[in-house]
Amino acid sequence: MTAIHAPFDPVTVGVGQAIRRGMVEGQVRSWLRLEGLAAFGAGLVLFGLSGGDWLFIVPLLLLPDLSMLGYLAGPRVGAVTYNLVHNWALGFGVLLIGMWLDSPAVLLVAGLLLAHIGMDRTLGYGLKMPSAFGDTHLGHIGKSAT
Repeated sequence: MTAIHAPFDPVTVGVGQAIRRGMVEGQVRSWLRLEGLAAFGAGLVLFGLSGGDWLFIVPLLLLPDLSMLGYLAGPRVGAVTYNLVHNWALGFGVLLIGMWLDSPAVLLVAGLLLAHIGMDRTLGYGLKMPSAFGDTHLGHIGKSAT
C-alpha cells in the first residue's frame, strides 16, 4: 500500500484481516514467538541457578502483570506501565546489575522477568499499543483478535 496512514489506523492485509501500524504478522510473528520460548527457557534456567524455589514459580511469574494496573488510568498510561515492565531492556538490565553485584537475589529477579516476558511473547502477548489493551506489536489479542 502506498497510502499514508495514521500510526494506529487499521491497514487491510487480506479478506477480513486488518492490522495496525507497528504490528507484525506471518513468519516474523512466528519467529518472535519462538524467540520468546527460548527466553522463557533461559529465564527459568537462571531462576533455578539463582536458587529460586520452584514451589513459587507460578505466582512469581505472574507478578510482572501487576503493571497492568496502569490501565485503570486509561489505555495510554496502561500501555506505558505495561511496556516498561514487559520489555527485554529491563530484564537484561536487571541481569547485568545482578552479575555486576554478584547477587543471586537480583539474578533471580532477572530470571523471573526474562521468563515472564518470554512466556508472554510465546503466547502472543506483545508490547501494548496505546489504542487498546488488545492491540500489541504481535497482533491483536483477546476480543480484538476477532
